[in-house]
Amino acid sequence: MKNHVLCFGEVLWDTFTDGKKPGGAPMNVAQHLAQQGHEVSLVSRIGKDNSGKKLAEFLKKNDLYGKHVQRDDELPTCEVTVKLDDSNQATYTIPQPVSWDNIKVENGLKKHARKAAAIVYGSLASRSKKTRNTLQTLLDETTALKIFDVNLRAPHYNLENIDILAAKANVVKMNEEEASLLVGGHADQLKNNIQEFQKKYHAKTIVVTRGDKGAMVWHDEKFYEHPGFSVNVVDTVGAGDAFLATLISGILKDRPMDLVLEKACAIGAYVAGKRGANPEYDKDEIKTIKGIAAA
Repeated sequence: MKNHVLCFGEVLWDTFTDGKKPGGAPMNVAQHLAQQGHEVSLVSRIGKDNSGKKLAEFLKKNDLYGKHVQRDDELPTCEVTVKLDDSNQATYTIPQPVSWDNIKVENGLKKHARKAAAIVYGSLASRSKKTRNTLQTLLDETTALKIFDVNLRAPHYNLENIDILAAKANVVKMNEEEASLLVGGHADQLKNNIQEFQKKYHAKTIVVTRGDKGAMVWHDEKFYEHPGFSVNVVDTVGAGDAFLATLISGILKDRPMDLVLEKACAIGAYVAGKRGANPEYDKDEIKTIKGIAAA
């Protein structure tokens, strides 16, 4: 399965003051990869409650509901409270335990992972021992490209688990705040610290997103930078997931990293200009964004 991507982790409802939208970084990445022409499989777990029923309906509508979206008899479907600040930056309140804390190795999941071209995973779903053990089993089973989306959500992580997940990754993606914690140092030391991080974990590609200031990528022993694109931000939910999906797509298609990074920044900016994590792409609008460099 040359371009098949397995996305592992949480699916949930993002609850805003004006309503709920389906979310969760792995699902968001999966949906953006699908919009970019990839076959995707979602590995997660939802409850057998009304929220789970409605989430399953959404996943089916978007061709993301396969046999590896498990159902839990006891734990509820996750509903996250999203608060936006004056700059429309999001913070999250995440309940525990929920259904995706209990993802299991079942229904031929190991065999499926062995066939994937890439597997995307984050740190949030690994907060529980059960799901973390399932993920580590899959990572040990497959030779697929392993992409670690750091995605720290306090207090739902510890540095020991982050260390283990980073050591298994070929690609590590983090934002500036996460980089300051894991890579360390001031912004002017970022390149040196990324290289030290790479020496420790041996990832082929390390990505640091910088919000409206674009992103930096270390790939094949070379740095690439893009200043980002200017949009009127509606909310930042899912913008990083859209960026990551575009980056993965470009890597799997073996496209030049400078062009991959430019497109990833444009798609991330496009999503930041929309409500929710998964707007349908308007190719003309995305082309317009790419024509407007950030100040």
